[in-house]
Amino acid sequence: MENIVEILENEFETEVLKADKPVLVDFWASWCMPCKMQGEVLKEIAPDLNGKVKIVKINVDESESLAVKYGVSAIPTLIVFVGGEAKEQVVGLSSKKDLSELLLKYIG
Repeated sequence: MENIVEILENEFETEVLKADKPVLVDFWASWCMPCKMQGEVLKEIAPDLNGKVKIVKINVDESESLAVKYGVSAIPTLIVFVGGEAKEQVVGLSSKKDLSELLLKYIG
């Protein structure tokens, strides 16, 4: 999981908002089965992204106020950040194909 970083709320600004490339943020929880499945999909696509997109996981149980701030009401929720701005949000389990298409818009 070297291409996927789990962060805490106090690291969000540095790791996501000030990142020099697009960041895919996965809002998840350890008790959420679809979240675990989404994690497997992220592990599959991470090598394909080859450092062009940073993947960050945020546990909603540990970073509740971040989840609230970005309107995360169901998990898994994936949000693409570019230049410190939330550009796109996907709620629910996403396939490798759908995620690749989503991210290609930002790394093209």
